[in-house]
Amino acid sequence: MCGIVGYLGKKNTKEILLDGLKELEYRGYDSAGIAVLQDEKFSNYKAVGKLVNLEEKTKDFKTDGFAVGIGHTRWATHGKPTELNAHPHLGEGSYVVHNGIIENYATLKKELQSSGVTFLSQTDTEVIVHQFEKNQKSAKNSFEAFSKTVSELHGAYAILLVTKSEPDTIFFAKHGSPMLIGVNEENEKYFASSDTPLIGHCQRVNYFEDGDYGYATSDEIAIFDKDGVQKEPKFSSLSQNKLLAQKDGYRFFMEKEIYEQSVVISDTLMGRLSDDEIIFDELDKTLFDGIKEIKLCACGTSYHAAMSASYLFERYSKIKTSLEIASEFRYRDPIMTKDTLFVVISQSGETADTLETLKMAKAAGLKTLVICNVDNSSMVRLADATILTRAGIEKGVASTKAFATQVTVFWMLSLYVAKLKNSLTQKEIASHISTLREIPSHVKVSDEMHERIKRLSKRYLHGHGFFFIGRDVFYPLALEGALKLKEISYLHAEGYPAGEMKHGPIALADPELFTIALLPKHLHYEKAKSNVEELSARDSTICAISQIAFERADDFIEISECDHYMLEFFEMMVVVQLLSLEISIRLGNDVDMPRNLAKSVTVE
Repeated sequence: MCGIVGYLGKKNTKEILLDGLKELEYRGYDSAGIAVLQDEKFSNYKAVGKLVNLEEKTKDFKTDGFAVGIGHTRWATHGKPTELNAHPHLGEGSYVVHNGIIENYATLKKELQSSGVTFLSQTDTEVIVHQFEKNQKSAKNSFEAFSKTVSELHGAYAILLVTKSEPDTIFFAKHGSPMLIGVNEENEKYFASSDTPLIGHCQRVNYFEDGDYGYATSDEIAIFDKDGVQKEPKFSSLSQNKLLAQKDGYRFFMEKEIYEQSVVISDTLMGRLSDDEIIFDELDKTLFDGIKEIKLCACGTSYHAAMSASYLFERYSKIKTSLEIASEFRYRDPIMTKDTLFVVISQSGETADTLETLKMAKAAGLKTLVICNVDNSSMVRLADATILTRAGIEKGVASTKAFATQVTVFWMLSLYVAKLKNSLTQKEIASHISTLREIPSHVKVSDEMHERIKRLSKRYLHGHGFFFIGRDVFYPLALEGALKLKEISYLHAEGYPAGEMKHGPIALADPELFTIALLPKHLHYEKAKSNVEELSARDSTICAISQIAFERADDFIEISECDHYMLEFFEMMVVVQLLSLEISIRLGNDVDMPRNLAKSVTVE
């Protein structure tokens, strides 16, 4: 969820860049930096942590007159959050900032190193500036060198580059990662990866399309398409509402965050998948030495992600896994042995009950790991090891993308442990990794799917409650679906293992009881279907979510063809999130700020 800003003009360049980066803070980041080129001299500043650290470093830096500048907030992917890994990245006389991932960076880096180039960072981004300067040596001009560089990059990117050889120019390229340029009556040029940094500075903006690249000067904006054909900018009016701009036109942040899941899961996977193994550079492999049990501890949505993980660890890692609700665990006298890895899960890293259990585990001498979305949070500072989920800031109180990225991390971690324990073959792990790469495409929300759920939601506004039911790893997803509905619609909903219906809950079945049935094709389908048929026979209203049409369902939401049950899991996750969202909107509720709830529970 990195952020980019750029400016070309005569105003206070430093302040414009810093103010722009502040407007992108909501996206999440762990380091930041700026580079300013004025009078053929570069000034570059970087800092780890919050922008206040960068502001402190630049407090004595001022610009007077025309300058070009670029800035960046980084969410660590390749390499840890350090000043060396922070953007902008330096060549001999150029700086670059970049969002996305350069898939062929390792090949380019190896070629550059063999020709004598020294790399300072662990990032994929640094290859861009060195490749550009390599091409400068044989090109007629800097733009030709930049064009050639862009053609050599594979992957997703939004790039801004400035160089001493063209001190009045910003070069740009966009493919698979958002970026726009804005202009005003003073003919200043502003770049950003989102609308908000441009509000108040520009009235008109051009949104770059995939494949666009070019350059901007005081007098000109030159845009070329992927085939090298020059095109005219398509300017449109820029909304001056910053909150609306942050929502990117969505009705609620929760809706935006459901749609973002494809992008953030790509960020979660980034740099962590090779062809046949999971790469967690942040983990010391000795973390699992002597470990005979994994104990997972969390609250709320994170607890449901942990429950999902318990199935994956035992199925793939072949390691005993236990599950604890943090608010209960801290007040009993639990037995904690040193052959247990204690894992806590929290979006914020500040959840009070979970934090206290982490302190208990540390005091008992257990190895500890935190799965978290916020670097430098209390849990991250306390635990022995951390895996960041990279979901970006989640503004909706009801968690969506945080849950999605937690489950993604756990699936990867189960394979990482499986390799250490030799519980899966190399071929099996490679197959899982291939499937992991498919998750982003399976959580993309189609207009057709969303419209169907929106229309269907009007039939589920009344009644005396909901059952969300599923088997195996779909049971925690049922719990999560029920929680989402409770949180934002205030309707009563319960998640159950489908096989438990006949053990009491089926007594509630009647036409006013709505059953949301999760029926994966590739995991216990016939068993789960039989349980739903029992409810249907008692006249419960059935909404089935599956690849396979269910003849006894009153409503059927079809997911796309998947060849692995975990892909079905992620598709059904999106469906139950959207269903809760649309029901809540129809009831007139404030989806982002449901009553009685806080985003981060920092008290008991």
